[in-house]
Order: sequence, then C-alpha cells, then structure tokens
Amino acid sequence: MSEQNEKTQPKESAADSSAEGSPPGAALKEAEGRLHHALRELSQTSWVISLLAVVVALAVGGLLIIAAHPQVQSTASYFFARPADFFTTSFQVVRDAYSSLFRGAVYDWQAPTLQRSIRPITETLVYAVPLILAGLGIAIGFRSGMLNIGGQGQIILGVTFAGFIGYAMDLPVGAHLLLALMGGILGGAIWGGIAGVLKARTGANEVIVTIMLNNIALYLLAWLLRQQWFVQTGSNQPQSSPVEESARLFTLFGAGFRLHAGIILAIAATFFVWWLMERSTLGFELRAIGENPDAARTAGVNVAKATALVLIIGGALCGLGGAAHLLGTEYRITAGIAGTIGFDAITVALLGRSKPLGTFLAGVLFGGLKAGGVLMQAQTGTPIDIVLVLQSVIVLLIAAPPLVRAIFFLPRPDGRSRSRRRREKQAEEVAA
Repeated sequence: MSEQNEKTQPKESAADSSAEGSPPGAALKEAEGRLHHALRELSQTSWVISLLAVVVALAVGGLLIIAAHPQVQSTASYFFARPADFFTTSFQVVRDAYSSLFRGAVYDWQAPTLQRSIRPITETLVYAVPLILAGLGIAIGFRSGMLNIGGQGQIILGVTFAGFIGYAMDLPVGAHLLLALMGGILGGAIWGGIAGVLKARTGANEVIVTIMLNNIALYLLAWLLRQQWFVQTGSNQPQSSPVEESARLFTLFGAGFRLHAGIILAIAATFFVWWLMERSTLGFELRAIGENPDAARTAGVNVAKATALVLIIGGALCGLGGAAHLLGTEYRITAGIAGTIGFDAITVALLGRSKPLGTFLAGVLFGGLKAGGVLMQAQTGTPIDIVLVLQSVIVLLIAAPPLVRAIFFLPRPDGRSRSRRRREKQAEEVAA
C-alpha cells in the first residue's frame, strides 16, 4: 500500500502543479469552447427534431390539461368501475382545449362573420412580429458562436429610442415613422455594441455582459419613466405620452384588425438575414467564427471586428423588434412594455435552428400559442400557463436532441441505429 501511494503521489502533485501553472482564463476559455460546440450542434439539428419536439410538448401539455381538469378528476375517482368514462372525458377535454387554441390562433370556424373567422391568424402575426425580429437578432449570434442573452435589454432600448422620437417630435408622416424606426435600430445596436466591444477588446464573456445589460436597461427605463422631460405627461402613472399618429405603423386590413406593417418589416428582415449569412462576405466570416474562431483568425478574419459586428447587428434587429412592438400595437412606453419578448426570442431562435426561415416559422408558432392561449383559457378554463409549459418543453427538447431520438427511436446523425450500436458494442466486448 505504501508503494502504491508513493506511485500515485507524484501524479497528483503533477496535476496540482499543472493546474496552478495554467493561465488565469483557461477555465473560461474551455467553457467558451464548449459553448461554441453546443451552438454548432444546435444549428445543425434536423428540422425533424424540431417538429417532434413540438409534438412531444403538445403531448405533455395534454397530460397536464387532463390532470388539472376537475371533470377528469371526478371520473378518475371511479376509474376501475368505468374506465371508459375517464378516457372519453380526457379525450374530450384535450380536444376542446387544443381546438380552442387552434381557433384562437389560426381560424375560428365558429365565428359569426368571415372577418371574425380570419382575425385569429392576424392576431398571431401581430404577436409574432417582435418575436421574429428579435429571434433573428439572437440567431445571428448563435450562428456566429455567441450566446446573446441581451435581447431583452436591446428591445427595451429600441422601445425607448423609438418611443421618445415618436411622441417628442413633430414631423411629416413618412419621415416621422422612418426616424422612429431608425431610432429603435440605433438603440438596440448601441446596447448590443456595448457587449460586442467589451468582448472584442477585453475578451469579456458575452453571456454575463448581456445579462447584466438586461438589468441595467430595465432600471434605466424605470428611472426615465419618473422624469418629466422624458414622459412629457401630467399623469402620475409610470408611462409616457402616446406616440403621434404620424409615427405609428399603419394597419394592413383596416378597422377590426390589428395587423400592421411590422409584418412586412419582419419578412424583409428575414430575407436580409438570409442574404447576410448565406451570400455576403461578412456572413461567411461570421459562420467561420462560429465553426472555429482560431481557424478563422488563421485564415485572416478579423475576429475582434466581426465579434463586435455580430452583437451590433443582432442588437439592431432586437431594437427594431421593440420599435415595431411599440409603434404597431402599444403606442405608449411603460415599465413592462417588453414583457418577456427578449427571452422568448431565444426560444424562437433555438426552435428555428438559427436559420432565417426556421426562425420566422418558429416566431409564428409562438405568436399562435400566445394568441390562441387567450381563447383556450376563456372557453375551456384551461390555464394559459399551459402555453408556458409548452414553450419550456420545446426548449428542453431542442437543447437535448438525443432525448428526442431516444423517445422516437431515431438513428443518430451518423446513421447508426440503437440496435446497430448495441451490436457493435457487443462485438467490441467479445473481441476484448
């Protein structure tokens, strides 16, 4: 035993000395390397995994609806006497809940008029506009190997700049709207640029910096709403004056519909991000950094400059999302105007696999869940929190593709099925 301890002791001391001699930022650099790898894996996930994640989330939501419904609980009390009552009631409850969700998000076939029937899809697009724009900004960071968690703060700054220009200036219609939108873009770009420059110049971790900037933006807005020169209103409520009519996004279908020109901005931004990432030189450099920053640096890419640009462009898109949200539907700046859009945008980018079209469709899906959840709760009594559960399960499954493959017995990306891997493992054990 003493000889064995003597043999192992030098190894342990060598390990300790190597750990002590490692550079101060070695652990952080290793964590960032793992982050780059995780983001690459998420961006390369098959669309089938995303679709199946939604299916599993709906199944989990259905189970929760069954468990929370009082009528189902009543039939469960005599399950062994008449099990058919339990299963029939459970099916009806889930059917009614998801039917209401669909009617509130896509098409309401029970509405008395055609206008009321097609209004749900327009409401879905209204909710989807800021999610799509902010999701595109987050997706650019993911494709470039950076985890931008600062969408919430960038949206708040976009709202702040766009709103102040919207109600504090008196300009012609076209110029006023354009200037307010540019203000939203500028506000988000500045807030994202702070994190980008800090990472590029000092190597600061963008996750920590953007999270802190979220809090700073939140308290900055709370402070501004207490300043008379900013709110320009005599109300004691923490809210600003409404933006002028000349600065509002025009509606597309007239009275009775809230859908505004923000959806056009969302479509244009989707095409822009596709062109930027797939057809431009800058996009190639950003994707190269996302794949391997060291190799990109060796190939002559200015990694520091590209890193700053990623967060500036991403922040600009998030700021545009905040501006569209304010100028299209809210019209006043309030403390909670951003809601959870910035955090939901992260989910949208993950579900869309950080691709422009996927992010657009994911934004529409989440907008539909939000729009349909209201009608689902009103007509069936199903808590709207079920929508949050659906979103959370989707994120969980998107972040863990092997779990989805295990649930549906799918082969791995290399094409090997579970049974084949088992046979190969057994063959290796026999050979050993």
